[in-house]
Amino acid sequence: MNLSSLLYPATVRAHVQIDSKKALFPYIGELASRSLGLDAGEVSEALLERERLGSTGFGRGIALPHAKMADLSGVRGLFLQLTRPLDFNSVDGLPVDLLFVLLSPVDAGADHLKALAGVSRMLRNENVAERLRGAKNDEALYAMLSDSEARDAA
Repeated sequence: MNLSSLLYPATVRAHVQIDSKKALFPYIGELASRSLGLDAGEVSEALLERERLGSTGFGRGIALPHAKMADLSGVRGLFLQLTRPLDFNSVDGLPVDLLFVLLSPVDAGADHLKALAGVSRMLRNENVAERLRGAKNDEALYAMLSDSEARDAA
């Protein structure tokens, strides 16, 4: 999984202060609008629609919200490290403080699934998750995410 093809420095945020899951998706929409040129409302609604099907919180404080968007040319990612964990109805009941958001083109079936699997595999590594939780700023977080793919592929 080549995370550097999914993430950009502008799509990675450390110490995000969000008070509720309800406020989270509009924040992600705004970040996607500023960094990827997407419509903030469409991103927010697509992620909420997917979340209504079932929580994307897969355990140990990690969630992988994802959606397909019409205006994308490739799979893109956004990463948030929250200052305070949010209740996410995760499978293990634990609140979420790390979110990797995947946005894919509508016709990106196999690429979307490969990205979901790769990101999930990387984030399930407890050492990676703990390093991400300890990142001090956006730049350090981006560097860890970009570098973790090489270390964890070995």
